[in-house]
Amino acid sequence: MSDYKPAIRCVLLKDNRTLVQCILPFSSLLDLRTLQSVTDRGFVPLSQEDIVSASRNRHLQPLEGCRDVFTLPTLIDSSLSAEDALVVNESGMTLSALRATLHEREINIRHIAFTLNASKLKHDLPEAGSDTQQISDSIQNFTSLRIRQRLDETLEIPPLSATADRIMALRANPNATVSELTSIVEADPSLAAQVVSWASSPYYAAPGKIRSVQDAIIRVLGFDLVSNLAIGLILGKTVEVPKDQSAGFTPYWLQAVYCSTAVEAMARMVPGNKRPRQGMIYLSGLLHNFGFLVLAHTFPEHFSTICRYTEANPEISHVAIEKHLIGISREQISAWLMQSWTMPEEVSVALRYQQDGTYNGPHAIYANLIFIAMRLFRAHGIGDAPPEPVSDAMFERCGLDRVRCEELIAKLVLSADIALIADQMSI
Repeated sequence: MSDYKPAIRCVLLKDNRTLVQCILPFSSLLDLRTLQSVTDRGFVPLSQEDIVSASRNRHLQPLEGCRDVFTLPTLIDSSLSAEDALVVNESGMTLSALRATLHEREINIRHIAFTLNASKLKHDLPEAGSDTQQISDSIQNFTSLRIRQRLDETLEIPPLSATADRIMALRANPNATVSELTSIVEADPSLAAQVVSWASSPYYAAPGKIRSVQDAIIRVLGFDLVSNLAIGLILGKTVEVPKDQSAGFTPYWLQAVYCSTAVEAMARMVPGNKRPRQGMIYLSGLLHNFGFLVLAHTFPEHFSTICRYTEANPEISHVAIEKHLIGISREQISAWLMQSWTMPEEVSVALRYQQDGTYNGPHAIYANLIFIAMRLFRAHGIGDAPPEPVSDAMFERCGLDRVRCEELIAKLVLSADIALIADQMSI
């Protein structure tokens, strides 16, 4: 059965009493709040460490004939009640046979409703003009903060730092010099160290030792890249990386470096008439997941729930999960912040439309390159983009060759330099 596509999935959960497994349609959302309501138990997904530990202790054993299902108390979503003939694995086992095997092993089975059909989830974002109102509504509904006249006050996100302001002003000046950029960067010792470290990485293979920020700019990185790298680093550290993150997904700064490096390289492959500005696409990639940090900062009490849903539903877009839980997505909130900080429109568009495979509006190439890069990375287990293929139409629209892009991503995945750069940036 080489053309077999999974019809169901099994999710392992735990509470303070035991382990259980949930069997549900492959593309449906496992709704943890509904599950808690009908079972009166606070189940959360097993982490990889939990799975390894349970396997070693023989608390987690695969079922004969169906290696993705286990000899555990089982909750089967009621939407599958009438699907006895449904084929559930590559060997042709039906759902009816699976139930019979579980009964033979005297496994406790319950049929309850705990999912949402994918068709009822909102994957698309509204028009950009609706973002401010949706963000306000979500904050009002899910935080104890009282809505004030200014949304940026309500979010309690600090203003741009003086360093970022100075760099942005310098970048807008056509007569700006390397010496001026050097003096701004060197005034921030941490930023200066990271710029030098980046330029010194084996990835750039610069001849000789990089001894200063000016060296990094002139000999390796260039004015445009350093100015955008600096802004990306500053903004990325405006709010802290949360301690609670979705298990099994790529750490924030590692994902940021993968994305920025990939889109910068892919941009060089884009035909000249469509090619984005090199530094701007790099900055867009570096900040592409900034909304993740803002969600944790703005909705701290609900961020853990978002993480647990993401763990339980790795095949479902985080856009759909966030819209379901809090009414907005990280893309909306990060794009709004870029606008409130008067960041370039290219960056705001890139962040907001990066999950939209059909977006073809102003500055579409910035969003499209992130869309392609993060889905190709997800095929290697990197990043949190929905695990979906990129259409030929998307590659054609960007003027890119699919094979060359896939080869680029595969090369970056094997590069040890990316992790070293990300480690330096996370300090």
